[in-house]
Amino acid sequence: MQERPESTPTENGIVRLSAVDKTFHVGDSAVRVLKDISFSVQAGEFVSVVGPSGSGKSTLLNMMTGIDAPSTGEVVVTGRAIHAMSENALAAWRGENVGIIFQFFQMLPALNLLQNVILPMDFAAKYPRHERSDRAAKLLRMVGLADQLHKLPNMVSGGQQQRAAIARALANDPPLLVTDEPTGNLDGRTADDVFELFLRLSAQGKTIIMVTHNTELAGRVPRLIEVSDGRIARDERTGATVEVA
Repeated sequence: MQERPESTPTENGIVRLSAVDKTFHVGDSAVRVLKDISFSVQAGEFVSVVGPSGSGKSTLLNMMTGIDAPSTGEVVVTGRAIHAMSENALAAWRGENVGIIFQFFQMLPALNLLQNVILPMDFAAKYPRHERSDRAAKLLRMVGLADQLHKLPNMVSGGQQQRAAIARALANDPPLLVTDEPTGNLDGRTADDVFELFLRLSAQGKTIIMVTHNTELAGRVPRLIEVSDGRIARDERTGATVEVA
């Protein structure tokens, strides 16, 4: 499929969805999961996406990361029409432009934390090979794991694995971070620590979109989008501010 030229991220936002629908076909049945979704996110915004289970939050996240494609509509991220890109082009684009942070960490168990963070740099080849180890160590120090670099994921706590996952998501310095229930598998105190790290990254200029069930944390994010039955039910400013700690 041929890509069409698009506007730059600064003109219409780093993320722009226009009339996005998504229908899944299961046997003879069609399930419409997203219904005429349109919104944009500006560079540097911190946005929380909330809604009940089954409302379409994760499917919406998959649209923005190119993991899935809309049935109809347009998805433009970092100035690229990702709904029109081939799988190979998407993989290369995603490696440089989007950092994805999952609820269950998705760390490779046979690699230590340092190697897990180096891996995205090896795939994207954005940084010279001789710089990658130092960069990975710097990112792990930034998230408070300076003394855990050479430990395997199963040797550290869930909160430490999530911090390592954040470092990994930052490996190629992507303009966009997308997080799917990043605190859902953590205790309250650890979840708050991880969220504070997101606040610091946002204050430094990263664009963050966080899908979450945690309404208390969502209310501390400057912008909240509520999804209900596959539609945008609410899109509002919460009044929260992001400051450097």
